[in-house]
Amino acid sequence: MLDFTGLGLWLNLAIFAGAAVAVWMAGVRITGYANAISEKTGVGQAFIGVVLLGGVTSLPEVTVGVTSSLSADASLAVNSILGGIAMQVAILAFADMLIGRKALTSVIPDPVVMLQGGFKILLLSIVAASIVVGDVPVLFSGVWMWLLAAVTVFGLWVLSRTRRDRPWIANDEEVTPEKEEDRAREAAESSKKKSLRDIGWATAACGAVIIVAGYLLSRSGDAIADATGLGQSFIGAVLVAIATSLPEVSTVFSATRAGLYTMAMSDIFGTNLIDIFLLFIVDLTGGADAVMNGAGRFEAFAALIAITVTAIFFIGLVERRDRTILKMGYDSFAVLCVYLSGLVVLYFLRDVSGGGG
Repeated sequence: MLDFTGLGLWLNLAIFAGAAVAVWMAGVRITGYANAISEKTGVGQAFIGVVLLGGVTSLPEVTVGVTSSLSADASLAVNSILGGIAMQVAILAFADMLIGRKALTSVIPDPVVMLQGGFKILLLSIVAASIVVGDVPVLFSGVWMWLLAAVTVFGLWVLSRTRRDRPWIANDEEVTPEKEEDRAREAAESSKKKSLRDIGWATAACGAVIIVAGYLLSRSGDAIADATGLGQSFIGAVLVAIATSLPEVSTVFSATRAGLYTMAMSDIFGTNLIDIFLLFIVDLTGGADAVMNGAGRFEAFAALIAITVTAIFFIGLVERRDRTILKMGYDSFAVLCVYLSGLVVLYFLRDVSGGGG
């Protein structure tokens, strides 16, 4: 592993910023490719949001998690994942502003998104339980993390078999699964001349850019934590989490502008499912002891923030009232308030992290 600590704070900040820009640009292009693949294969937006967008846009978190864990920086890996999950949900609140007078959760026509949210809350509850109760290593990973992996696989299996024709009417007659598909078809017009194989290679190239940039984010973020004295816990939960979430920012904003609301929210919830599963990978590569045994109040509270903001949007999806404030739904406004308040609490908890923040 490369050591960036000797490069100086400003050079590391420059590397961090450059890698973040690369992640953003690759994320923007992936949205178009995902839409084209959905159109050419006939796979629904919600499933594409989980498997393709969720998987590819999780590559920065994969890279940061694995490289940090192998470098004995498991605290940075855990906190960047948990912080990123909460931050990515907050992205949806900003995307809500792009719609204008309508609340995002009132115009989601596909109930699969709620199923994704339910599994996400379940997985985060397992994470919180592993921190509070403690974990026991078995076959290179903790028992709780094995349970996490099993529930993730089961959740993805259920999502892949869920029928998309179950009735669910958004509070806008212009927003239906059929009309979302029409908008997706129109947005994919520019890719019609490209074969599925060419689009696949282009997507893979963007994924490679994200992997390299994610590695640079990990190493430079670790060096920034040392140079500033803020600690790996806070840097991981805020700075690295924001940077590794840039693909989600670009894809969600692009999807929302195109009127692909299901893809936008499914991208976030799908990415979150993959990100939570990464804690199992971090545990496998983190050494003899279970990684979550090194977690403390900081990590537990980060998990609770992620659970809370997801639950707020889940309530909004079920309740579906089109009430807005500051050009966003009431639920989006509540999510932003909870997230920003949570960051303040995390700042004061950074010195009591069990992971050596």
